Amino acid sequence: MFSKNKKTDRLDSEQREQYEYARKRVKQKKRLMQHFIVFLAGSVLLVIINPVLGIGKGFFIPNWFVWAILLWALLFLIHLLNVFILNKFMGKEWEDRQIEKLKAKQQAKIDSLYLEVEKEITSAEVKKNDPPEETTTL
Repeated sequence: MFSKNKKTDRLDSEQREQYEYARKRVKQKKRLMQHFIVFLAGSVLLVIINPVLGIGKGFFIPNWFVWAILLWALLFLIHLLNVFILNKFMGKEWEDRQIEKLKAKQQAKIDSLYLEVEKEITSAEVKKNDPPEETTTL
């Protein structure tokens, strides 16, 4: 009488799942923006500090900070691709499809093992119920 409808439970779980997915995406985008801000601040800092402090003169290659910034930019680009491109192709739906495929494979394997066990049990019962053949000795 006062129990929830199963359809409502399913909708609640779907809504909760959608909320969790949206929260996860927002968190990814937030981290990307933080990475971008740190990248900009770090790059500016490297450009300003290198001539002032003279770090790496004579030891590193000239203008080493440019290479450091380029490497950092490459890492940021990889992060950007991961958040906006790879996640679309390999997002929640892709994960769900892969999980369903694996579950289907596991169920097929379990079913085949179950059939093998059934065959072994029935063959053992048949052998057990067959009367032994009488042999005559001379």
